[in-house]
Amino acid sequence: MKQFILIAACIALVYSCTEKPKEKPVIPHWSTEHSTTMNERFIKEDEINIRLYLNQRENWDMNESGSGLRYWIYEDVEGPTAETGDRVDVKFQVKMLNDSLLYETTGKEVSTFKVDKADIETGVMEGIKYLSEGDKAKLIIPSHIGHGLLGDYNKIPPLQVLVIDLELVKIH
Repeated sequence: MKQFILIAACIALVYSCTEKPKEKPVIPHWSTEHSTTMNERFIKEDEINIRLYLNQRENWDMNESGSGLRYWIYEDVEGPTAETGDRVDVKFQVKMLNDSLLYETTGKEVSTFKVDKADIETGVMEGIKYLSEGDKAKLIIPSHIGHGLLGDYNKIPPLQVLVIDLELVKIH
């Protein structure tokens, strides 16, 4: 009887130790069509969220550019406009659609950069060219012309629509 139990235990041990071969993960073939479809979906989601946001702000007189940027110049001052290569001083406040504050300049603080020559969101660079020195504007920047799929690795999450209150303080 002891021999039978010993043999049964050995057989059970052998079968329990045999490892089933692991299946290789299936890696889907990624194509330009997949990327295009995914980007179109993100743009549509941004568009829906922007419209819902603007439905609650009917007094905002927004214009829309071909890229999807929405902008409203709520303090319009006659003066020179910013162009590519100009160095500009701006004051800003960056929020998400849920009104969570991400970044802002405070007091007399300004942010200085060169138009189209700095590591600033494409949507901000586009929007700033609609402004004259002294203008204040609201910009709504879809994620594809903001920080896109990655966010800014700090406060701006991936695929985030941004609402920016922007003042063009000075053009140098």
